[in-house]
Amino acid sequence: MSEYNFKYQWNLSNDSTWSISEGSVDQIGCIHTCQGLEFDYVGVIIGEDIICRDGQILVDPNKRSSDDYTIKGWKKMKKENPEQTKNLMRQIIKNTYRTLMTRGMKGCYVYVVDNELKEYIKSRLK
Repeated sequence: MSEYNFKYQWNLSNDSTWSISEGSVDQIGCIHTCQGLEFDYVGVIIGEDIICRDGQILVDPNKRSSDDYTIKGWKKMKKENPEQTKNLMRQIIKNTYRTLMTRGMKGCYVYVVDNELKEYIKSRLK
């Protein structure tokens, strides 16, 4: 998002009340800090871990943060059971964005990194 010069501080605290703390509106949180909470508005950045190619939604757990424990051990799992792991990673990654995008009671702003996914989503909203 460098073309927009977008910069915000990442929520680095482990404080379970981060999302309702003063100043949190000027920070970026993750699914773990907003799950189970609702806000008037949310902003979601759809990163490189979910893309669209030729009308197909694809996920790439390699593009997730190494700190994301929801997919910990996926490479080992993939060696043992590739198809099951592929389905599980798809489910986890898609669910992450679904959860984030349903936190806003009045609205949700979305920025999509992948241009093809951005166009795919736009076409579905019409």
